Amino acid sequence: MENLSKTDLVNRGKDCFQKGEYKKAKGIFTELIEDPSSSESILIDAFFHMANIFHIQGDIGKAIKGFNKVLELEPGHTDASISLSVLYNDIGHYEEAKKVFDKANQRVKHTGPQGGVEDIHINKKFSLKHLELADMYSSYNRHDEALFEYNKVTALDPENLEARIKVAKVYAKKNFMAKAFDELKKLKNEHPAYVEGRVALGILYYGTGKILEAQNEWENVIARDPANSEAAMYLNLSKAATETTLP
Repeated sequence: MENLSKTDLVNRGKDCFQKGEYKKAKGIFTELIEDPSSSESILIDAFFHMANIFHIQGDIGKAIKGFNKVLELEPGHTDASISLSVLYNDIGHYEEAKKVFDKANQRVKHTGPQGGVEDIHINKKFSLKHLELADMYSSYNRHDEALFEYNKVTALDPENLEARIKVAKVYAKKNFMAKAFDELKKLKNEHPAYVEGRVALGILYYGTGKILEAQNEWENVIARDPANSEAAMYLNLSKAATETTLP
């Protein structure tokens, strides 16, 4: 390893990290961190990956120190900010989590595409944080806050179709059935192959007494995906319930 440049060492460390060879990766990044001639950019990479390794291995204290070190060297390191926010949230330091997250979020908002910071990778990371918040609000029946966060998820990551189902579920909990149906019908029209959306639409139909429409959705799912046990279960239950209510 002595003959490798520091950039080559970083790349080797990253490769070990991607392969799950954390002991090897940690050795490489430790060497780079302890080398007084390592540049700031090398140190940022090394500390960031070391922090991720500590996180994976459950050493939360060292992971937090690592991400904080990254932010000391590069305050605008968005990935480190998001990772640190998630860690603070996981250990119950909600105010610290919110402070770090809001700071990073504002930076992305104010720099955007023209500033060269906002991209798909960053947006997806932020969307996951908003999803976490939305699920938490939903679990406490704080429906308006949940809707606000779920809509942020879909705006940041249009590929997250599950979040749109969750939007519909929150509307249904608020008894805004028309909005719930609109959301799921729109999802079905835009992504006809997304069977999870059709299953959810079937459940909504069934819950409002539209049995035939519900069964039609679940049958359509099974036609597309014969192994879909969820649709088959709902279909069988609905047919059994219909039979037992017949005179």
